[in-house]
Amino acid sequence: MPYQPNEYLFNHFRDSGIDLSKLDEQLQLVAPDSPNLPLYRDMMLTILRMAHDDTDRWSAKITLQALRELDHSFRSLQRYKGRRKVTVFGSARTPLEHPMYALARELGATLARSDLMVITGAGGGIMAAAHEGAGSDHSLGFNITLPFEQHANPTVDGTDKLLPFHFFFIRKLFFVKEADALVLCPGGFGTLDEALEVLTLIQTGKSPLVPVVLLDSPGGSFWRDCLDFISRQLEENRYILPSDLKLVRLVHSADEAVEEINQFYSNYHSSRWLKNQFVIRMHHRLSDAALHEIQEAFADLRLSGRYHQHADSGAEHEEGNYNHLTRLTFAFNGRNQGRLRELVDFINLSENWAKPQPMHTTQRAREALKVS
Repeated sequence: MPYQPNEYLFNHFRDSGIDLSKLDEQLQLVAPDSPNLPLYRDMMLTILRMAHDDTDRWSAKITLQALRELDHSFRSLQRYKGRRKVTVFGSARTPLEHPMYALARELGATLARSDLMVITGAGGGIMAAAHEGAGSDHSLGFNITLPFEQHANPTVDGTDKLLPFHFFFIRKLFFVKEADALVLCPGGFGTLDEALEVLTLIQTGKSPLVPVVLLDSPGGSFWRDCLDFISRQLEENRYILPSDLKLVRLVHSADEAVEEINQFYSNYHSSRWLKNQFVIRMHHRLSDAALHEIQEAFADLRLSGRYHQHADSGAEHEEGNYNHLTRLTFAFNGRNQGRLRELVDFINLSENWAKPQPMHTTQRAREALKVS
């Protein structure tokens, strides 16, 4: 959806007798004809308002550090745009001889074989194991700068695959922003914090739907005990919806984890809001029978109207070449993300895809068009 500039700030300066007529001219010099100029303009106006108020040096320093950190991270990660990435969380204290260390290393290797990049916090334990298995070419480390000395794991230390972060909140932003899937291994307070924050972001629709995989060793009970607590205390007391637990999948092997991720993207490509319509992009068109079943089985996800399947209309105004993808659009209620995950699972079943037309039938159709 095209960005709608907020004229409030510009009018605020104008009414205060401050001339900002040069602002648009300067932006045009730096980024001529950029479609993002309205965004940059509002950023500049926000900074100018901070300078005009000039109330707190500490606030200005935080803003500067955050902007620099965001800019550096965006620029550094630009080269990996278009590559699928998986964020792996887990304890930095997991020792080398622990079964989870070997499993995390196997996970990294299995993800790399599927050409999936592995993002971790660049520390030791589970993070080191996942990077070890993936190798440098398939690894990204988002390290945190601390007052005491801290070294990144050997796979990413001293390479351009390591991004240092001053702020935890920006580091967390990129863990989620860059992830096409998340794998959570057993860990301490930090891992549980990351698990619950990720689920909260997806459950509330603040982060796009992605696979969230809970990985434990064969026979391990870490995540099963956590899920039992959530089911017994949260679901039974109606603090969450029963379908919210559909947002996570518990597995006990690296192959299962990667299969879950690959299956999620077998037909589903991505999604977005377009005004009041939710748009799911798909690799394969759904059959008429599958679309009819969706109308009935997933009617609870709609505020009104019906599900519509169509080709790209050119109305999305977005970066990336998604013209070839089929769209499934509907007036999503925006609340039940667990049921949305069930819809994604349905469209990922190959038996629900439209059968490709035989080549000779397609050729006859083309010839008929030429004649007409």
